[in-house]
Amino acid sequence: MPFHLFSRTDINKGIAEWKQTENAILLDVRTREEYKDGHVPQSIHIDVNEIDKARDIIQDKNVQLFVYCYSGARSARAVSALQGMGYHYVKNIGGISAYRGRTVKGV
Repeated sequence: MPFHLFSRTDINKGIAEWKQTENAILLDVRTREEYKDGHVPQSIHIDVNEIDKARDIIQDKNVQLFVYCYSGARSARAVSALQGMGYHYVKNIGGISAYRGRTVKGV
């Protein structure tokens, strides 16, 4: 199998893994406006620029977090910040721009 320096994360696989992981949290780190315009059902929202709020919202540092944004860049930043806050299992699943499932609008 060839090594790919820039392998693309597949949000669809990430969502499937999240659905199969008991008590896991799906975290959308886009802006509030982006979230209102359409997000994956059952996801929670914390803007990447306010990721420190995760300490109050997600108190269990052992919970499995699946993080997405629009393209995968902001979710990568959020994953790094969350790991720095002591969260043990944090996974960047990429961007909603490649998501093929249903989305919901509103808060």
